[in-house]
Amino acid sequence: MELFKLPHTAKVNRVIPKNAFDSYTTAKQKKQFTDLIARITWTHKLSKDTVNLEGKDIKEIQVFRIELKVKEEIQTVLDIIDKSIPYNIVFVIEFDGRIYISTSTKHPHPINEDNSVIDWTFKTGWFPPSENKYTLQLKKSIDAVYHDFCIQLSGKSSMATKPLQDLIAYKKKVDALEKEIAKLKSGMASSKQFNNKVELNLKLKAIENELQSLLSDH
Repeated sequence: MELFKLPHTAKVNRVIPKNAFDSYTTAKQKKQFTDLIARITWTHKLSKDTVNLEGKDIKEIQVFRIELKVKEEIQTVLDIIDKSIPYNIVFVIEFDGRIYISTSTKHPHPINEDNSVIDWTFKTGWFPPSENKYTLQLKKSIDAVYHDFCIQLSGKSSMATKPLQDLIAYKKKVDALEKEIAKLKSGMASSKQFNNKVELNLKLKAIENELQSLLSDH
């Protein structure tokens, strides 16, 4: 499945044993690798050697294909793989003829250099590969390729000229507000005191307005 139509020079096509990540997993997480994943394939590597693009903050982008045994949430598994590999990874997760794409921005752990710290995860919903609209555009630099790809996954083309850190800060703020809205709605539903419901509703309206303002400004 040549999803991104990358050059032959970038092709790796190497199956990675699931037990390669054993030293990073608990017994429960190791079982997730076994129960949920059929195969992990390192399909492509984008670097100076393979696509003749330099990178300043991002030296390489790896593309991993993850074939699932069952259609289940595997973010925990992806995070383990991501934390164990120092390069940015684009995951293509596949099950029953459908896929979704995920990638996480990250930085080196301040104490343990063998681990990475994940900043934010950008991902799509499930869709048929034939309807793929996401591309790894090999222009300017490896940094620019990854920045553009994250913008595509985020759906925020209006932030294309801003640093990736600004996009991540925006996404984190939206996420925090949405969680607070859900919490307030839950509190209103369970509250039996009229005064408390009124107070929660006032807070809810204020946060909904803040979220709407944030979404409209970007």
